Formats: sequence, C-alpha cells, structure tokens
Amino acid sequence: MRVFLTGATGFIGSKVLAELIAAGHQVIGVVRSETGADAVRAAGGEPYQGTLEAPEALAEGATQADAVVHTAFDHDFTKFVANCEKDTRVIEAIGGVLAGSNRPFLITSGVGMGNGPNGEAATEQVFDRQNPNPRRMSELAGEAIGAKGVSVSFVRLPQVHDTQKQGLISPMIEIARQRGFAAYVGEGAGRWSAVHVRDAARLYRLALEQHENGARYHAVAESGLPARLIAEAIGKGLGIPVRSLALDEIEGYYGHFAHFATMHLPATSDWTRQTLGWAPTGPGLIEDLQNMDFGNAR
Repeated sequence: MRVFLTGATGFIGSKVLAELIAAGHQVIGVVRSETGADAVRAAGGEPYQGTLEAPEALAEGATQADAVVHTAFDHDFTKFVANCEKDTRVIEAIGGVLAGSNRPFLITSGVGMGNGPNGEAATEQVFDRQNPNPRRMSELAGEAIGAKGVSVSFVRLPQVHDTQKQGLISPMIEIARQRGFAAYVGEGAGRWSAVHVRDAARLYRLALEQHENGARYHAVAESGLPARLIAEAIGKGLGIPVRSLALDEIEGYYGHFAHFATMHLPATSDWTRQTLGWAPTGPGLIEDLQNMDFGNAR
C-alpha cells in the first residue's frame, strides 16, 4: 500500500515509518522541516510538508495514498483541550477526502477511552463517550466520519516506552527532578498499562494490513503496573527519595499535570492479540526505566 503517515518523525511515528517500509509499503511521511524531510528520505519514505495547524493541507496529502495512519499529536499538556480540538479538525479534514473510498484511516487514541464504569481494565469493546479526558474527541470525530462513509479504525495507546521516552511518565520524571523527590498518590495502587515502542509500531502495521472498519485495537503489553513501582524506578534512576502524596498535595507537586498523574489506566489486549496475531516481545516499562540514562533524559 501507499500510506500517508502523520507524525512520521515523532517518537512513535518514526518507528511506524520504519515498520511499514520494512514490510514493503510505500510511505508518504508528514514532516514539519527540512531536517524531518531528510530523516524520512533516509528511512526510505517520501516527505510531505504539513502541520496539524493546517488540516486542509494534510487532507490534500491524504488524497495521494491508499491508506492513512494518523500518529501525530501536539503533546503540549498545558494546552491539552485545545490540542484535542485540533486533532478533531485534522481527523475531520482527512475524513472529508476519504469518504466513500474504502481507504483505511487508522486513528490514534488512548486506552483510557475503553475504561469500564467501575474502574475495570479498559477493553477494546468499550468506548466511554462521556469520559472526562478530552482525548475522547479523537474517537468521537472518528465515529462521526465513519458514519459518513470513511473506513475508520483506532489504535489505543498506553504508556509507550523505550530507554529514551515513556509516554506520560517522561514529564513525571522531569517534575520529580525539579521537586527533588519522586511521588505517587496514596498507596500507589493506581495502575498504568504500557508497551514498548517497537511493539506498538508493529501493531499499527498489523491493524492497517488487516483493517476492520470500526475496530479498536489495544497496543498493550503490560496490563497494569502499580504507580508506586513506577515512582520507585524513577526515584532510583534519579537518586532521589520517593514519597506518598495525600490528595491535597497532588496539585502543588504536579501543577497542570495533576490530572494525568492521578489517572488509573489499566487495559487488556486479549482481543487485539487474538484478532491480529500480535505478540509483544519488547522490554517492559520498568526494565527500560532501569536501563535509562537519567542524566541525559529530557
């Protein structure tokens, strides 16, 4: 297939780019700069200049492909709601040129959108349309264009990691560095699911090649690591103490990131594994944190 890939030079998108090319697909990779264009060419792809702020240009690029994989997202968490709204506009614009064509459109979301009503681990069959996390907008937008004839499916991500980055845990590391101690809330019983970035990239490829309209796939290798265990790994890596925070201390420690730090994000991937034949093999999150160079991490 000829695939239009947003976020082609990003943490996840760059691995998806390599995975698709290795499998014999042609990739048009969206980039923001000439440096990014050079990276896409070096990987064997065709660069396409575009930004999330110009959804019409991305839609024009999508017309050149047999399928679209959307991994780009603005991770400025101080503007999270606005960035989710921006993602909605991108999805709507690309959907507008794919309607009625049967060309697959793979949209990125988060595992929290599949949470059960009583804190159960998220599953692929659940979509909480009332979820307070504004990232729900991406799936709502996907459903809306699906109703207009676009063949849409979703990849839901947990904490995606290697020894350089770990999803939401990366900003938590920087906060711990600034505060002088790593923290968890209460007893640290909240759980976060995780996947190595290479395994996530392979799932994107499988979800594209075996595309099922309306499907939601979970890129989950570890279903629920305790928050205390994660905080202890951060504290050990930074060489700083680890403390429990009471509820009234959370905002003072985390600031604008408090909402994310208190999330409970366990998730399963049984259906995804069975449906796609996906079997994650990469290192676990704690192993990557243990092998991380905290001195150079930013």
